[in-house]
Amino acid sequence: MTEQSSADYNRRITTLAANRAVHRAFQWFHLHEPQLRRWQLELLAIPAPPFAESTRATWFLDRFRDLGLHNPHIDAIGNVLAEYSSSSEPSALGPRPCILLSAHLDTVFPAGTDTTPREEGAVIHGPGACDNGAGLTALLGLAAALRHADIKPQATILFAANVGEEGEGDLRGMRHLFSSDSEYFQRITSAIAIDAPGNATVIDRALGSRRLRVTITGPGGHSWADFGLANPVVALSAAIQAIAKLKLPTNPRTTLNVGTISGGTSVNSIPASASAGLDLRSTSALELDRIELAVLKTLEATLKPHKNELTLHVERIGDRPSGALSPSSPLAQTLRAVDRHLSIKTSTHIGSTDANLPLSLNIPALAIGSGGTAGNIHTLQEWFDPTGRDLALRRILLLLLDLTSQ
Repeated sequence: MTEQSSADYNRRITTLAANRAVHRAFQWFHLHEPQLRRWQLELLAIPAPPFAESTRATWFLDRFRDLGLHNPHIDAIGNVLAEYSSSSEPSALGPRPCILLSAHLDTVFPAGTDTTPREEGAVIHGPGACDNGAGLTALLGLAAALRHADIKPQATILFAANVGEEGEGDLRGMRHLFSSDSEYFQRITSAIAIDAPGNATVIDRALGSRRLRVTITGPGGHSWADFGLANPVVALSAAIQAIAKLKLPTNPRTTLNVGTISGGTSVNSIPASASAGLDLRSTSALELDRIELAVLKTLEATLKPHKNELTLHVERIGDRPSGALSPSSPLAQTLRAVDRHLSIKTSTHIGSTDANLPLSLNIPALAIGSGGTAGNIHTLQEWFDPTGRDLALRRILLLLLDLTSQ
């Protein structure tokens, strides 16, 4: 990146921020924090466990309609979509390119979890209060501010409250949007996912991951009468111990976690099956392949003495691709210019978000913070303090509007 190109981006952002309509949008963020809070409390009270986001999706569809966005609908996979552009009329040149602005609907919490939020001063407590209640609230706030200020972007903005970001959702909402099954296939030129708290947070490198479900089955039996039969729980425990001893590189950083284990029906029965969930992560796609192969070989070696009694089944239940946003891309340069203008010290990270999918397809993308502060994320004690989130919303708005002009 040359000094001239950096100066060009800086001048463009300064001009954009001085626009009267943009100032009206900034003012909306400042004056409507109570509305943002009401939206956040309402959506948090609607559970959205993995693969069961439909009730929250319906609520979101109603909000998109209330805000007057164009073509609000729920697609075949369950994503809630709507468009904002300078014209709702079809283009004579065919479907318009669009910038994707998204926040995921789902939470990590299983069905039956009480998600009712609780307020303590400015702080909102409850499962999903930040991840991704804050991101979804920001999505609505940005749509409302654009409508209030009557801003006319030069390209279509596609708003998406998408499914399947967490856990075994395996980015299914994003996979659909970027597939030939979606009406937006090949129309999305850049993508911004609102996820995580903070005004300076940006995830511009996609952390690759593989998730495996390991199942060992056997005949099962009575703990006394059938003593001596191969025990799937014991075999799985030995396999996990062996896997835990695998050497993992620190550069590229690679991790392996056994997150779940289950099996058996009673204390006095030899189990007929036992299962474990494994999570493998690395900044290197090649290293992911290597460690996955090492895990499979370790499992087979551990079970070899019982090959006539026990059966091993390994299912890949998640595969998040890796990727990175080039520092010289227009999206990265625009972000730096916006942060200079707002006096934000950009804090870039590597992570696993909805941005993984477009980045793996070489589509410029990042995940960005929704403002405020948070803690105990992915626990029942999760909390979010929205104080000062209007700065994050101004940041996203400037970034979004500059992208539509490129």
